[in-house]
Amino acid sequence: MGKDDFFKKKRLSQEKRKHDYKRPRANSFLIVTEGKRTEPLYFNGIKKIIQEKSGGVIDVYESPVIEICGQGCSTGKLIEVTERIVKNAKVNYQNVWVVFDKDDFEDFDQAIKEGEKKGYKMAWSNQSFEYWLYLHFNYSDAALHRSEWNKKLDEIFKRYNLGTGKYQKNYDDIYQIVNRNAGVNAAIRKAKRRMESIELGRYKPSEVNPGTTVYKLLEELKRFIDK
Repeated sequence: MGKDDFFKKKRLSQEKRKHDYKRPRANSFLIVTEGKRTEPLYFNGIKKIIQEKSGGVIDVYESPVIEICGQGCSTGKLIEVTERIVKNAKVNYQNVWVVFDKDDFEDFDQAIKEGEKKGYKMAWSNQSFEYWLYLHFNYSDAALHRSEWNKKLDEIFKRYNLGTGKYQKNYDDIYQIVNRNAGVNAAIRKAKRRMESIELGRYKPSEVNPGTTVYKLLEELKRFIDK
């Protein structure tokens, strides 16, 4: 092997190692959502507040890095998509969250198991993310279809003249709207109350209706705002 070939292979090997290396980032979050509208808009709302709160106060490296990807696919496929995003990411995310609903998917429980096995944190809602939004205003343990949660939010938006007076999935400021009167803190308390009333070891997530673990993600994100 010639001298030139030796140095060429050495350079290519170094470039590959450099490409494969992912710089770890403290307080970094990757949030992958099943929905392409409401969920990404909601989490982008709190992301903006966190960035404004930490800008110039906390060291840049220590500031939370939050990437939000709305995928719009089934639950099982969502785990595969998340794995691909993690693999192709330029940084090594400290926290990987997958946000999705039960809806009518039959692979709901299996997707949760697969995600947890890969080390992802699961923020699921049964039946839908709208149940989590409803908890910002009222508590409920009624097993309703997702369309009913939409109707209940419609009533709330009309009663309090929120947004355009009607619940829609494309409000850019949905986080600010539902956080009226510290609604997020209320939702966390109510979600905990609901989930603590259930013997999780006894029931599968698909059998917990209604239920949500989205509050766990909000608790992690809000510590950057509340401290």
